[in-house]
Amino acid sequence: MIRTLIVDDDALTLELHRSYLERIDGFVVGGECTGARAALRAVLEQPPEEPFDLVLLDITMPDGSGIDVLRGLRSRAAAVDVVAITGVRDAETVRQMAALGVYQYLVKPFPFAVFHERLTAYRTYREQARSTAGEATQAEIDALLGRTTGTIPIPKGLSAATLQKVTSELRSSGAAVSASEAAARLGMSRVSVRRYLEHLTDSGIITRSARYGARGRPETEYSWIRRAGGDD
Repeated sequence: MIRTLIVDDDALTLELHRSYLERIDGFVVGGECTGARAALRAVLEQPPEEPFDLVLLDITMPDGSGIDVLRGLRSRAAAVDVVAITGVRDAETVRQMAALGVYQYLVKPFPFAVFHERLTAYRTYREQARSTAGEATQAEIDALLGRTTGTIPIPKGLSAATLQKVTSELRSSGAAVSASEAAARLGMSRVSVRRYLEHLTDSGIITRSARYGARGRPETEYSWIRRAGGDD
């Protein structure tokens, strides 16, 4: 079992991530922390017979940052993997976390499907790491170094390039748009665009709501999820 420490200063988020983790085979919640200093102590003072294998680490906490925690762990050569789970999206923070060896960087909010895909990828990586010994093949080396390359599967019939176009349109739009409006801007059919919009909604990247007009049935509109403090 992969013994996991969950770190987040929000009690509801801790509960949510605990419930998510308990639904995935091979993982067990070994502890929970609501602050940076407590997280560092929990890992460094763990008994040798019950070490943490993985930390689900928030970035922004009242008494320090996830970057501080990760630096502290690496400076003490703590043999623990880290998945950052945060609402912080700025590139410099991502670069710092990557340089410190974070396995994944997962942006809140996200549905269980995304969490399951990333944690399953980590479990596969860990199994590969534990089973590889001696001189590794190129394929084994690629697997061992591919820690931060997890991707969300694209449903059959959707194109990665078109998905990027639809995503960019929603992100750059200043207001909610309907499938018809997005289709007109992108030069695509409404039915096709709606499939991409629904996929982005299911992935937790955009939101869906009803737009009520003067008459007739309400129309569905989609919006990019804006983060507190202007982050998107």
